[in-house]
Amino acid sequence: MLMRALDCRGASRVMTITIHLPAALRACCEGARELSLSAPSVRAALEEIERRHPALYRSICDETGTVRRHVNLFVNTAHVRDREGLDTALAPGDVITILPAVSGG
Repeated sequence: MLMRALDCRGASRVMTITIHLPAALRACCEGARELSLSAPSVRAALEEIERRHPALYRSICDETGTVRRHVNLFVNTAHVRDREGLDTALAPGDVITILPAVSGG
């Protein structure tokens, strides 16, 4: 699914975003450090991840589609919980960073 937007001249352009993956999740998508996809929101990006990389999706979201408690999602530098949650709108060039929580002592 390619999302397109019109630029000021009315020309269509693909709305590509980047997903940065931590080392712990790279095995879920053939070792990729990042993914490029088109999505108008964080929710749509997760749906696209579910289609392309089901194992990665299951590492991010539980069986109800809720982001797991130990996983943090950032759009550029802002945590999605400080924005519109999964309904946070995305713009071309945005970067989603997936950051699992780290704990221990």
